[in-house]
Amino acid sequence: MTYAMKVLAESQGSYKPKTFDLSGLTGISDKTIEMHFSLYEGYVKNTNLLNERLAELIEDGQASGKDPVFAETTRRLGFEYNGMVLHEYYFENLTKNGESTPAKSVEAALSASYVDLDTWRRDFAAVGTMRGVGWAIAYYDPSTKRVTNHWITLHEDGHIAGYVPLLVMDVWEHAYLLDYKPDQRAKYVEAFFANVNWDVVAARLDATR
Repeated sequence: MTYAMKVLAESQGSYKPKTFDLSGLTGISDKTIEMHFSLYEGYVKNTNLLNERLAELIEDGQASGKDPVFAETTRRLGFEYNGMVLHEYYFENLTKNGESTPAKSVEAALSASYVDLDTWRRDFAAVGTMRGVGWAIAYYDPSTKRVTNHWITLHEDGHIAGYVPLLVMDVWEHAYLLDYKPDQRAKYVEAFFANVNWDVVAARLDATR
């Protein structure tokens, strides 16, 4: 079996769309979620296709930074792969039975970094309502044990190496446009908070310790 065929065989089915039961969310319609799932599945498909294409280029001897096809395919993989993974983080930290406050361990981590929970929440909402398309992510830094909120442009620009995503919010317009007008992103952010699965956030934090 050639290298490309080996990678091709391994990559087919390596990434499969995950399923999430998110019907009945507060302020985020089932129609929006259905459309969002379909878009997520496209990222999964394209991640697999790009891995397969890169394997073929490597076998053909085109693994060179001077080869435009190889270079652009590699760059595109970062966009598609992060689009897939961030959507999984996003869907996982939503639930139709959202709690208004996080677990004590999460609240302690957020308060230690932002004075109190309300201050953290206002900062996270401010990041999420910035102009542009991307993601708002509350990251945990294992080295300093601090939480900081960050804006991620598109899917791949702005991630902090070594930081762990605790809470991930999609703020591309497709995440809310069927429910809110383009200038009503703040209402979507409030709806997002109403559906946060704080148990998942706590598990992500616990996994760093």
